[in-house]
Amino acid sequence: MEGVVTQFGSLRDYRKGGVEIIDDNPKNYVFSNVFEVADTSAPYERVAVGKNFEYVIEVARAEGASPWFGCAHDEFVLCMDGEVEVHLVKLDDPDATVDPDSEGAVLLGTDMPAGRKMGRIVLRRGHQALLPVGSAYRFQADAPSVTLFQSIEGAVTVQKWADICQTEAA
Repeated sequence: MEGVVTQFGSLRDYRKGGVEIIDDNPKNYVFSNVFEVADTSAPYERVAVGKNFEYVIEVARAEGASPWFGCAHDEFVLCMDGEVEVHLVKLDDPDATVDPDSEGAVLLGTDMPAGRKMGRIVLRRGHQALLPVGSAYRFQADAPSVTLFQSIEGAVTVQKWADICQTEAA
């Protein structure tokens, strides 16, 4: 590994990369670049870039203020590039706001839901935060940034596999 240099991508500077396939079909593998997906997505569109059974990794371009989201289970968010504020509210009535049997994040709208402000978290590249069950959250990013979510596939998960995955040998 001598002479190998790690290069970190960003929204402004990334290379697509690829998977070198030996005697197989590239469609048997998933490969996409989170920065490219964020670069070509609408703000806060949560695009699945990884999937394992019902679990998904979603990438989102963070830019401006997001709507409010909630979830019937814990989620995690990781900042891959830029700076993103996470605003949290402890819901007064979580079961009335988010169906306890739902999976994945749920869009709650633009008005702050009823509850007590829990504070804010500032995420920069490499920082991760828990988005706890029973809370609502929204994001604020003053400049385009990139976030990854660990969640369960749900109502806000966007599937773009045909657009984001490598389908031919690199």
